Amino acid sequence: MRLAPIDIAVVVIYAIAIFGLAQWVSRDKGGEKKTSTDYFLASKSLPWWAIGASLIAANISAEQIVGMSGSGYAIGLAIASYEWMAALTLLIVGKWFLPIFLRNGIYTMPQFLEQRYGTRIRTLMAVFWLGLYVFVNLTSIIWLGSIAVTTVIGLDQTVALVGLGLFALVYQLRGGLKAVALTDIVQVTLLVLGGLLVTGLTLNEIGGGGGVFAGFQTLAAQAPEKFDMILSRDNPYYDDLPGISVLIGGMWIANLSYWGFNQYIIQRALAAKDIGEAQKGVIFAAFLKLLMPLIIVVPGIAAVVLAPDLTRPDDAYPTMMRLLPTGILGLVFAALVAAIVASTASKINSVATIFTLDLYNKIGRPKDERKLVGVGRIAAVVSILLAILTARPLLGSFDQAFQYIQEYTGFFTPGIVVIFMLGLFWKRATEEGALAATVGSFVLSLILKFAWPDLPFMNRMVVVFLLALALAMIVSVLRPRPAEANLITTSDVSYKTGAGFNIASVGVILILIALYATWW
Repeated sequence: MRLAPIDIAVVVIYAIAIFGLAQWVSRDKGGEKKTSTDYFLASKSLPWWAIGASLIAANISAEQIVGMSGSGYAIGLAIASYEWMAALTLLIVGKWFLPIFLRNGIYTMPQFLEQRYGTRIRTLMAVFWLGLYVFVNLTSIIWLGSIAVTTVIGLDQTVALVGLGLFALVYQLRGGLKAVALTDIVQVTLLVLGGLLVTGLTLNEIGGGGGVFAGFQTLAAQAPEKFDMILSRDNPYYDDLPGISVLIGGMWIANLSYWGFNQYIIQRALAAKDIGEAQKGVIFAAFLKLLMPLIIVVPGIAAVVLAPDLTRPDDAYPTMMRLLPTGILGLVFAALVAAIVASTASKINSVATIFTLDLYNKIGRPKDERKLVGVGRIAAVVSILLAILTARPLLGSFDQAFQYIQEYTGFFTPGIVVIFMLGLFWKRATEEGALAATVGSFVLSLILKFAWPDLPFMNRMVVVFLLALALAMIVSVLRPRPAEANLITTSDVSYKTGAGFNIASVGVILILIALYATWW
């Protein structure tokens, strides 16, 4: 399928407009040159709407739109738990994690680990996150994005892969996080509107022109097996989403790691003007997460009826886009590109931030601000070039890339959650204990994967988390360190939240209860 001239015009206008907006917000004001705080933390001046929109734009990309829609095609609505449980996780992050991070002036997660534990754990985790962001996250975004572009408009996949990566690099290279965050409100608006159009038109097609509600009822009647939120043991995808464990087990570990301790996510909140603005941004993002399954998962389920013979599940969303009329297709295609570009740019910026501030700046004498910004830009270029070169070898053979990403990162997330939770809330935790949990998480995950292959990976994460937690606590007690080694201040941190945050939190929780009660 080829884009019509009007569709191409819409996409070109989007590309020019978003690039121009990024350069405008990136300009140096009053002749002042950018400092590292300007480039990596948007001058610590982000408003709530930019924080909330940027959290979603960083999160929702090809790996979510294409990958999760593919999982919706294969598994059904149960995959929406990743989105809905994330909304609840964001409330926890806003109330208990952000007050400590902002009180201590944290700008990267390795920096927190250094101040809480020491330099060894900082270096280890900085190197780990750089590898994860480049070879798992960046590769998955541009690879799945290129699949979507190729499926919809027939462009050669290699050309699409290179084009998406380079555009994301160039549009944020000058301004850093500010260019990313302040344009994300446009990207998210386009994403939500475009996604709702795909959902609405596909459901209308299923309903024979009778509208969205008629289409949804027909879809539920024709594919009832796709609307089980809690999978039973006889479900072929039980290993991916193991029943009630999704709500009370491993998904909590995955979500806490992703939303609370993941640099390219939490960096937006760390750039807030103050804690109140950060918490409002988190609440805004939580409500948007509740909406995401309607935009992402439902089109994948709709493809079960409209395109039941797909070769691979990840083709579901691009195939649904083919149903769109001329003009609308261009808008939705621009929305998909917006999601890919925004998330890619976010990860590029976070790679640059960690490499520059947590590795390069720690070598030798302190560097001047201009040099830090320059090295950050070089790191950004190198990261996307590596991702472009390795995307096909790493991901080309997977049918459900979203599930691959979850299981791969699940080898490390139990240890990450352990070291951060103990670092935040247990004063006796030591660097030796943190190192033991970090290494133990990976080793224990490997052992359990081969020794107990039938154990679903989410349940495996729970077992590994408990073992790593015990290991960290035992080693910390046996190898104590003086209290002054902990440079993180928590004694004067207030966890009290305003009425607006509390009311909105109750609203999120009530909506979640209603959703699960309806589709249990």
